[in-house]
Amino acid sequence: MQVNGQVIKELGTKVSANDEILVDGVPIQREQHHYYLLNKPRGVISSAHDDKGRKTVVDILKDGGVVDRIYPVGRLDYDTTGIMILTNDGALANRLMHPKFEVEKTYIAKVKGVVKNDDMRQLRRGIKIDGRRTKGAKCKLMEVSDDRQTSRVRLTIHEGHYHQVKRMLKAVGHPVMKLHREVYDGLTLTGIPNAGEWRELKPEEVAHLKGMH
Repeated sequence: MQVNGQVIKELGTKVSANDEILVDGVPIQREQHHYYLLNKPRGVISSAHDDKGRKTVVDILKDGGVVDRIYPVGRLDYDTTGIMILTNDGALANRLMHPKFEVEKTYIAKVKGVVKNDDMRQLRRGIKIDGRRTKGAKCKLMEVSDDRQTSRVRLTIHEGHYHQVKRMLKAVGHPVMKLHREVYDGLTLTGIPNAGEWRELKPEEVAHLKGMH
C-alpha cells in the first residue's frame, strides 16, 4: 500500500480523507454519500434485499435509475406507508436510529372503534408493553366515524420499538387498520405526494438530519 507516494508497511497506519491511497497500484476512493426520500407504498419490504423475492424499497429506487449502494434507515411494516430515508451514510443512519437523539416521527393511524379522551390520556402518558412503559406520545384525535365505528389519530413518537404505534393503539383497545408515516424529523412528503415516488434530499435537509442546524 502507498499513501501519498510512500510505501506503508506498518500495520495500523492512520490516513485522512485527503490522503491519496494506492493498493497494488489502484487508487482507493471514498464512497460518495447519497441521500434519498421515499414515499413508501403498501406491500413493499423495508430492506435492501428479500429472501422471498418480494419488492423492496431499494428496488423502487433502482427501478428509477439509482445505481448507488443504499439502505433504508429503520423500517416500516409491510402494510405501512409513508416517509422513509435511504442512504449509504452509515454514521447518519446510526444517528437517526439512536434513542438518545430522540428523532420525532409522526404517524396517521386509522383504527377500529371510537377513540375516547381517556384513550388519548393513556397514549400521552405512555403504554406498558412487554413489561416496559413507552415514552408518552404526542397525539391528536383527527376524526371519528360513529357510523363506521372507526377513528383517525395522529401520533408523534421518538422511540422505535417493534410495531410500537400499532401496539400502543391496540393496548388502548383500538387495533390499527391503516398506518401512514407523514413526518420524519421535520421532513415531510412535500414534492412526493404519491406512493412510490422519491427524490434526493437537499443539502440543507441533510444538514438538518445531521444536527447541523
